[in-house]
Amino acid sequence: MIRKTVPAFDVPTQEAREAFITLEKRPDIHDATIASLNCMNTVRIGGADLSAPLAFPFTVAAWNLERCLFPLESAEKLRKTGAPLVLVSEMDEGMARTGQADPTAIVAGELGMNYAYGVEFLELSLGSEIEHSFCKDDFNEKGFHGNALMASTPLKDPFVFRLPGEGKWFKDSNEQPRVGERCAIGATVETEAGPFVAISVHLESVADGPYRERQMSALMDAVEAYAPGLPILIGGDLNTGNHSGGDYRTDTLFAMAEARGFECHGGPLDQTSTRPSLITRFPERAMKLDWIVSRGLKISESHLVSSLNEEGKPLTDHDMIVCTVESFA
Repeated sequence: MIRKTVPAFDVPTQEAREAFITLEKRPDIHDATIASLNCMNTVRIGGADLSAPLAFPFTVAAWNLERCLFPLESAEKLRKTGAPLVLVSEMDEGMARTGQADPTAIVAGELGMNYAYGVEFLELSLGSEIEHSFCKDDFNEKGFHGNALMASTPLKDPFVFRLPGEGKWFKDSNEQPRVGERCAIGATVETEAGPFVAISVHLESVADGPYRERQMSALMDAVEAYAPGLPILIGGDLNTGNHSGGDYRTDTLFAMAEARGFECHGGPLDQTSTRPSLITRFPERAMKLDWIVSRGLKISESHLVSSLNEEGKPLTDHDMIVCTVESFA
């Protein structure tokens, strides 16, 4: 578990990033590359200086923002939920396709929140071909892509946990070469009744159900060791059904989570959480990927919020999963 915090990441040089593309695609080389990069072994923190704990009931929003092409509009959509705790994934930093911007800081700033951000991948290209139309530059200033946790209360002892994986985006021949593995980012959050642990996670998409179960089980083990006995809330894109038949019910992580005392919340079970976006490579895809998983918390309801703006433009290819936390269980 990565616990060191920084206000800004060290950025690998363009020359170093170009050299990573030519590395031999072996697991030990990939692991050594990750270990050598400070940006992948620190947590970036920033945002507002806050002190008040959360009061029950409160809302939690989890949203895969698909690079976060539209940070201001996304922040407004989040603001309308009233959620004081926000879990986001697929957040760029210093990528040409998102204007070399820092969408996490922009969204958190608009919401008046503090944040913790972790690098999931160091992107070694401009992204998929469809994303090139959004690029005004032919290079990435930083090449960071990751997940974030935002809150209107302090995020104590933030951490990044890199999920176990097989370097799929490093070793596979594809249009998006990357260094890194999927990750979760979390922190201890205070309420007026005591603390709990909140985690934003993004499980692997190019994998099957057992692969994702191993990732989720390892995350639960790590969080239980980090904060023994505390209630836990995990939210994000679990990629359920991806590369395993398309049906979320085929993923074995649900049974594993329930056996460990967790409840799974995904809004209406017959309602998918994906939709075509401006950069979707698979516009025909309709799947239920997004969930909130909790233990020790009483969640009264969960629902999906459309990612379409008022003009009908999709801000991302995922709808937002929102839940109400009533109290500790």
